Amino acid sequence: MKIELLKALQWRYAVKKYDPGFKLSEDDKETLETILQLTPSSYGLQPFHFIWLEDQLLREETKKIAWNQQQIVDASNVIILCAKTNLDTDFLDTHVDNMRDTREMQEEQIKGFRAHLHAAIGAKDADTIKVWNDKQAYIALGQVLTACALLQLDATPMEGFDPLALDQLLELDQNGLRSILICTIGKRAADDQYQHLKKVRRAKKELFSTR
Repeated sequence: MKIELLKALQWRYAVKKYDPGFKLSEDDKETLETILQLTPSSYGLQPFHFIWLEDQLLREETKKIAWNQQQIVDASNVIILCAKTNLDTDFLDTHVDNMRDTREMQEEQIKGFRAHLHAAIGAKDADTIKVWNDKQAYIALGQVLTACALLQLDATPMEGFDPLALDQLLELDQNGLRSILICTIGKRAADDQYQHLKKVRRAKKELFSTR
């Protein structure tokens, strides 16, 4: 498994040109949804939401917002990774209720965690919550990129877009969400020249130290 993982990560790259004829299977799509569902997050809150962008007109408009990156219309699938704009009391209580019921606990057993969670989140200001939620979306991105590599699916992470324009296009603010990242998924085109380039990475001795 270790060798397979390393090979998969060597194989993947940020695809610039997709095969528009390739379509992701429903089984692979379901697998990716489960993988994103299993993404770790602080307190297990999962303060994110994922949108499969399937409408072709919306894809064309999103392409304009994303500096005309062709991958958005050519890739089989496009995921918009969103973060919640706030973490209100109802959201926190719903999470704790779910934890209590899933683990078959009594309220007495979990009331300490409930109180701690409310206190910890309540102590953060709106800007801190925003940054914190954004970071959770990036964890999800790492999860799906690695999963795609293992499934031999190509994926391209994108930060290059106007988030305010995309939020407006998809009416995200009305649903308490903000767009953080775009990830396109599909199959590389045979003539995408970038697949033949060697990976350029800093040496491990520059990246790691021991204290």
